[in-house]
Amino acid sequence: MVNIVGIRFKAAGKIYYFDPLDIELKIGDDVIVETSRGLEYGMVVIETRSVKEDDIVSPLKPIIRLATNEDSKIYQENKVKTKEATAVCQEKIKLHDLDMFLIDCEYTFDRNKLIFYFTAEGRIDFRELVKDLAAIFKTRIELRQIGVRDEAKILNGIGPCGRGLCCSNWIGEFMPVSIKMAKDQGLSLNPAKISGVCGRLFCCLKYESQGYAEAIKKMPAQGWIVKDLYDNRKAKVVEANYLLETIKVEYEDNKEFGVLSEGDYKVVKAFKKDNIKTNPIADETLDAEALAELKRLEQE
Repeated sequence: MVNIVGIRFKAAGKIYYFDPLDIELKIGDDVIVETSRGLEYGMVVIETRSVKEDDIVSPLKPIIRLATNEDSKIYQENKVKTKEATAVCQEKIKLHDLDMFLIDCEYTFDRNKLIFYFTAEGRIDFRELVKDLAAIFKTRIELRQIGVRDEAKILNGIGPCGRGLCCSNWIGEFMPVSIKMAKDQGLSLNPAKISGVCGRLFCCLKYESQGYAEAIKKMPAQGWIVKDLYDNRKAKVVEANYLLETIKVEYEDNKEFGVLSEGDYKVVKAFKKDNIKTNPIADETLDAEALAELKRLEQE
């Protein structure tokens, strides 16, 4: 077992593990650590605990010290300086007529590097821009092209649900999201209805998918034959509601419809769920163009 402490450098950013050494740390403490980029200022979000060596990437870098008042002052000064650097970089982008959109910038804590984040449709030749910026700021310059999901995470905004974007508020790392998750949840495969402000499939499809997957395993799917235990009539499953855990059925004797809950029925005849439609709404016919658009929306 190895002792670790979890450090986050940005709000809703990825959590990194470090060796706490003999320093007493609690959640909310600010610390100075050494990273591949140099010294960084971070916050403790996971208290010291023991984990298996297989769960970490060795060797762990140690916590250097608890942040002092002077460290906090430098950290705040860096935030102010990055705003000034952003304005300068915007001017230089216009001067060089580069087809790129500047999203954010940040200094490393020791100011040995200034990193600019941008989006662009294709590759950008920014060598002259880097030279200009290095001459102005007298430090190492890095321009990093990011994707649309990272852009949304940095800029933040309001999602279709009316709440702040999950990626900006609590999701530390992006997870792969597939069209199958939308199908399992009974959503219409309309790209406009299942994509977020970033233009990719909703991240929430991922963290809701496990609950739906468990419900799908234990509930009958469309096409299965069940017996209504109250009047012993056989019925065909028309639709399954995984949230309410109920099924809509069509009775074989008089073609009436009914809704049954768990315990109200017994499965008489089942088929492999891979070979049947588990969701009549999501299995609507789509043309090649629509399918290609849905595939593009997937988060890989």
